[in-house]
Amino acid sequence: MKTIAVVAVPPVKSFDLSMPETLMGSIVIDGEPGYRVVVCTALPGALPAMTPGGFDVVIRHGLEVLDTADTVIVPSTGSRADADPVTLKALRAAVDRGVLVTSICSGAFVLAQAGLLDGRTATTHWALAEELARDHPLVEVRSDALFIEDGPVTTAAGAAAGIDLCLHLIRADYGATVANAAARAAVVTPVRPGGQAQFVDTPLPADDDLSLSATRAWALERLDTPLSLRELAEHARTSVRTLTRRFHEETGLSPQRWLLNQRIHRARELLESTTLPIALVARHSGIGSAESLRQHMVRQLGVSPSAYRANFSTAR
Repeated sequence: MKTIAVVAVPPVKSFDLSMPETLMGSIVIDGEPGYRVVVCTALPGALPAMTPGGFDVVIRHGLEVLDTADTVIVPSTGSRADADPVTLKALRAAVDRGVLVTSICSGAFVLAQAGLLDGRTATTHWALAEELARDHPLVEVRSDALFIEDGPVTTAAGAAAGIDLCLHLIRADYGATVANAAARAAVVTPVRPGGQAQFVDTPLPADDDLSLSATRAWALERLDTPLSLRELAEHARTSVRTLTRRFHEETGLSPQRWLLNQRIHRARELLESTTLPIALVARHSGIGSAESLRQHMVRQLGVSPSAYRANFSTAR
């Protein structure tokens, strides 16, 4: 069982504080809980909400929880410039011990105040990105990503991106099958890569007939077959140029990048849940050859298919 320490820095947003427990608290591995999620703060007690209409949150645990944590999550906070020194020191000590430290939304400002983002690439909510870059010039701030990993520090964008971050952490710990089960339980989208755009400049069309959701669903049923831009455009009854533009507007990705992400995700599920030879995994996921699958997985995940299977296989 892995311990997740959720560090509350007042004033707090209750939704962000509860998110890790909601996504990770339901994980069961071989009949045992996969995570122990503990919310802690520098001075236990009642913490004020970020908004005047919000409700206070009572937290019982102190920062000693970080001493045994496997992962630390700092959710949204109103302390974008004046987080308490005790918390900043505890976060620095956690990174020094090799603990993965993450943030959601304005929590990135706390990591920046601790100096943990200096020389790193980070993200936060797009509306706060300019402020983060201005106040912390040693941080390379990107406002066009859901979450960014840079060494032992991971930063996520707005509240919904915190859900993506939690699912990403579950995938890293227990694999795609377990993460998908958590996503289904929470009724959220299982796969949104960290590099996907936070939002789209062009509003989604009001008429469902203009959406590409049906074409994406059609493509997911045919991942094991080659799919060209022309075929996708024909299904969507549009031109290749319009397809590409609308695909990016709706997903933040090109059709080819979206397809590759879905195929790698399918390959991960097959590696976990079957004993198929890697060449067949590559074929059934539409990636082609075993070597092509190896190259893509090493590039995206840093591990080979065989190493991934050794870590996450549930097949007998």
